[in-house]
Amino acid sequence: MSDKYTNGLGQVAANQQALSPVNFLKRTAELYPNKTAIIHGSDSYSYVEYQQNVKRLASALLQRGVKKGTTVSIMAANIPAFLDAHFAVPMIGAVLNSLNTRLDADNLAFILDHAECDVLLTDTAYYKVMKKAVALSSRSPLIIDIDDRQGPGGECLGEIEYQQLLAEGDPDYTLAMVEDEWQAMALNYTSGTTGNPKGVVYSHRGAYLNALGNNMIWPLDENSVYLWTLPMFHCNGWCFPWTVTAMAATHVCLRQVEVSAIINSINEHKVTHMCGAPIVLNMILNGPDELTSKLNSNIKAMTAGAPPPAAVIKGIEKLGFDITQTYGLTEVYGPCVASTWKHEWDNLTADERAALKARQGIRYPTQEDVDVLDPETMQPVPSDAETIGEIMFRGNTTMKGYLKNPSATEEAFKGGWFHSGDLAVKHPDGYLEIRDRSKDIIISGGENISSVEVEGILYRHPAIMEAAVVARKDDTWGETPCAFVTLKPGEQATQSDIIAFCKSNMASFKCPKTIVFSDLPKTSTGKIQKFILREKVKNLFEQKAEAV
Repeated sequence: MSDKYTNGLGQVAANQQALSPVNFLKRTAELYPNKTAIIHGSDSYSYVEYQQNVKRLASALLQRGVKKGTTVSIMAANIPAFLDAHFAVPMIGAVLNSLNTRLDADNLAFILDHAECDVLLTDTAYYKVMKKAVALSSRSPLIIDIDDRQGPGGECLGEIEYQQLLAEGDPDYTLAMVEDEWQAMALNYTSGTTGNPKGVVYSHRGAYLNALGNNMIWPLDENSVYLWTLPMFHCNGWCFPWTVTAMAATHVCLRQVEVSAIINSINEHKVTHMCGAPIVLNMILNGPDELTSKLNSNIKAMTAGAPPPAAVIKGIEKLGFDITQTYGLTEVYGPCVASTWKHEWDNLTADERAALKARQGIRYPTQEDVDVLDPETMQPVPSDAETIGEIMFRGNTTMKGYLKNPSATEEAFKGGWFHSGDLAVKHPDGYLEIRDRSKDIIISGGENISSVEVEGILYRHPAIMEAAVVARKDDTWGETPCAFVTLKPGEQATQSDIIAFCKSNMASFKCPKTIVFSDLPKTSTGKIQKFILREKVKNLFEQKAEAV
């Protein structure tokens, strides 16, 4: 017996088109062609000019052999070329690989090799580290230098500059629609929390949905002005290059996240929205009074990374910010859980409001399922705000998987859920709140730091016999690495010596800020008991700070 709702009612071109965020620009440029799309210092671009630059870049890359599946890496500050790339690269079926500007040359070389980079767009401001990374890499990509007029300048490494490349392209080029929404469109690397970084692969479908999810829980419109305080290399700017463009809002680029630049941009351009790790909020909160007193009011700020202290939320809201706390990971396209505000809480005290906003929250409408599960039984924990479990995700805004790493992908998706590794409780109202982090990840200024990686460097110090690294709370960075070390018999080393050694062997943001000399507590099998070290950190530093 035939089903009347399927017989003759199949998918055809008229009723089935692939979901892709690259289509957002076409509509906005048609609807608001002359509206300001991008502001970058003294430069500005309308939406029709933005679209023309995207078409120029796309067609120029095609002419130079870029095709479906080609990896196009980009190393840049928050500049217009980065926004161009978010549309042009996936629009032609290639994959955009955004590089973390804080990484060292060794890590960058690994990524270029693992991603099989064929084209590299690089901001001349980063020429020193990129020159070394390219030399260490086995790849020989086409290098396109971005000599940003608002930047500090630097040595050109490639055969062509970005504006010259755009001149090769066609501003009226007709681009084909994306045909496969499951096709890879972006590749973002984790911070190497278990050895080498893992390449997280995004699909057009997932990016489309998370971009819409952003606007569903944190609305923008054509009158909104979005300040790029969040690095675009972080999960493709948490999908906001696509969200802001879809809503015809204005992008305000910012090369350096510095308090005076932030406040001056907010005031000059009448900024309404901005994102960033809690360190950005704390930077503003502790900025000079002559700057903070000039702030416009009612600025909406989305924050994620290390959970922001309630005191920071309370303080920054006094300056006129409306904070939305969110939570996510690279593997779920950035934030997809938000501490959605309920109007029934409007009349609570400032302390009560801040405590509620400090929770990670509840899932985006575009993420099908997020829960706190017992990792052994895979059953939900009680909603009692006490029982700890692991945050897990499943839905359309979860990554395709880890590039060329099927075993890690299988492990991450075990039991039909993506395992975040983050430990949390669930409140009676369903809101999640992180209580601890598994795998000893340290989140500093929004960046993940692997304790294993730091320990590996410490063990290379000639005077160190044993080392273990745990997180220490920090008012500025959220968390910083604290290293417990045992010296070899007869050897001597100071805290300054060890920190200097680390800085000469790894990216400075990963280096321990505190060294504690002591024996390390171990189990009977010789495993270091880090939970004891965490308690020591609290006793040595955090309780002392609270007493002060």
